Amino acid sequence: MKNVLLIGDSIRIGYDKAIRNTLEGKANVYFPDDNCRFASYILRYLNEYKEYVMGDKPVDVLHWNAGLWDCLRLFGEEPHTPLEIYTYYIDRICKRIKNTFPEAKVIFATSTSVQTERMSFDKIRYNEEIEEYNAAAVEVVTSYGFEVNDLYAASLSLPADAHSDEVHFYTPMGTRVFTEQVLSYILPALGIDEKVEYMEELYTDKPSGF
Repeated sequence: MKNVLLIGDSIRIGYDKAIRNTLEGKANVYFPDDNCRFASYILRYLNEYKEYVMGDKPVDVLHWNAGLWDCLRLFGEEPHTPLEIYTYYIDRICKRIKNTFPEAKVIFATSTSVQTERMSFDKIRYNEEIEEYNAAAVEVVTSYGFEVNDLYAASLSLPADAHSDEVHFYTPMGTRVFTEQVLSYILPALGIDEKVEYMEELYTDKPSGF
C-alpha cells in the first residue's frame, strides 16, 4: 500500500486519526506524535519526521500546514513570526520537502479561521491576518508545483457550534468536514477513485498549544 504523511499543527491533530481510520486497508497513514507548531519548527524537524515517523518507508503523499502559530499575537505584541519571515520559512520548507521527499505528491493546507471575539488580549489571532499569511504561503507553495487544500474556506462554511473552542474544531461536525476535505485531495493523489466510508475518531484531549 502507498504511504501518506500528515504534518501540521493542532488543526491537523483534529483529523489525523480519522484519516488513518478511514484509509485503513487502502493506504498507510503516518503523522508525528507532536504538534508541529510554527513554520520554523517544521523546517527544523522535517528530517526527524522522515527518520523517526517514516523510517525507510517512501512517502507517496505529503499533506502539511503551518501558519496559526506564526500569526499568533501574545501580550499585545506583533505576530510571533512576521509575515516576511513566515514567507521565508515556507519557501525553505518547500525546498526541504523537494529534497527530502522527491517522489511525494505534496498538498499544502491553508490555516483555518478563528473566533477572535472569544480570545483574550494576551493570546489572540485575527482572521484578516490569517488570510494574509495564507495568501503569502499559497503564492510560495504553488510556485513549487504543490497543490493547495483551502481548509480556511472550509472552516468559514461551518457554524459556530462546529468549534470546540475559539481555534479548534474537535467536534463531530468539524472533524468530519475537515477529514472529508483532506481526503478529497489525498485520494486522487493516491490514485484511489472508489468511495471510502468515513470512520470517525474524535480528538478529545486538551489541545497541545494554541
